[in-house]
Amino acid sequence: MPEVVIEVEKLYKKYHLGTIGTGSFRQDLQRWWTTSIQKKEDPFFQANGNGSPDAKRRTILALQDVSFEVKHGEAIGIIGSNGSGKSTLLKIISRIVRPTQGVVRGRGKVSSLLEVGTGFHPELTGRENIYISGYILGMSKPEIKAKFDEIVAFAGVDDFIDTPVKRYSSGMYVRLAFAVAAHLEPDILIVDEVLAVGDADFQKKCLGKMREVSQSDGRTILFVSHSMQAIKNLCDKALWLDKGKMQSFGGVSGVVNKYLTTVQQSKLKQSWSTPEVAPGNDWVRIQSVELIPHHNNPDEPLDIRVPLTVKFSFWNRHDNVFLSAGLHLFTPAGECIFDVPSPSTICDKGIVEGECFIPGNFLNDGPYYISMVIVKDTSVPLFNFEECLTFELDDYRENIQWYGKWWGAVRPKLPFHLKQAAPVLA
Repeated sequence: MPEVVIEVEKLYKKYHLGTIGTGSFRQDLQRWWTTSIQKKEDPFFQANGNGSPDAKRRTILALQDVSFEVKHGEAIGIIGSNGSGKSTLLKIISRIVRPTQGVVRGRGKVSSLLEVGTGFHPELTGRENIYISGYILGMSKPEIKAKFDEIVAFAGVDDFIDTPVKRYSSGMYVRLAFAVAAHLEPDILIVDEVLAVGDADFQKKCLGKMREVSQSDGRTILFVSHSMQAIKNLCDKALWLDKGKMQSFGGVSGVVNKYLTTVQQSKLKQSWSTPEVAPGNDWVRIQSVELIPHHNNPDEPLDIRVPLTVKFSFWNRHDNVFLSAGLHLFTPAGECIFDVPSPSTICDKGIVEGECFIPGNFLNDGPYYISMVIVKDTSVPLFNFEECLTFELDDYRENIQWYGKWWGAVRPKLPFHLKQAAPVLA
């Protein structure tokens, strides 16, 4: 059975907003004596949040009662929205900051890449920074020298290795930082949002190296990313944090699906029982509007592959009216993706129904909203129902190792073929 290499137990981290210390020299001295000398809990920290209202206003709990174990050779993806505590957790495990309460036990050498070029000195050359980073990680000079050429080749900075890193571009800087962290054979590799910087080739190399470190060398990886596809492809398990609290920890597919289903704060259906309370006017009143995903498992999140049907009904309050409906799909920035009108139909008083089908593999990933307009005589708007539906589509990439943002408002899966026209002549 693999040994436990990281054990996190009842971890809390509290930050003071706008102040350093307790505000009193006597209390600061008491805190130092209690926590540093007596090795007891912080006397001014209350995990249950029962402090004074004034204290609550001046502090924030970045982590609350987080506990989990990581075994040797596992790759753990840490997911959550911005501000959920992911980076704070990694900094505590990396021994950069101290927890307010709780314990972290680790076994082995830890290499961390939490920010671009963490630990690099801007006045020193790339060569000097490689050796200094190696010493910090506990490597000897012969060990660093044996890996040196491989690090430089991976980073692609051969011509600039003796140039001070302050003159590097941001891409060169992060490539060298990642190369050092990944090649100096740590027992535990901690990486925070390395895919957020760099081009497609660099992202592919990063993922390939982390996969090699985890699967071939049997080392442990903690990986933070907003790319759920990268998390699924690289990691065995996932940890989901929300506002500092651990929401779920387990198999990567199950945790990622729970997270996406929760964060896709969608308005997929609205309905009204009577015309008197429904939105509309003297011409029409909306009875219902609904977005119906056509996926096999309703617990799975929406992604770009899922076909969608927009279904709606409204009360028509006049006889012999030439009506049509229009659906407008927008991005959150207000950019219109499409404006689709229905055929016009002669309608009498009563309920009028309509639906529109949006195929899968058509829209790009991201959030959207739908507005609906009811039109008379193909030209006279009767009622415009703004933002009646909102939804978000997750990314999905099969057999693609690049995880940057896919360009374009739409992402259709069109017939596209590639073949060898003629063999290469000897």
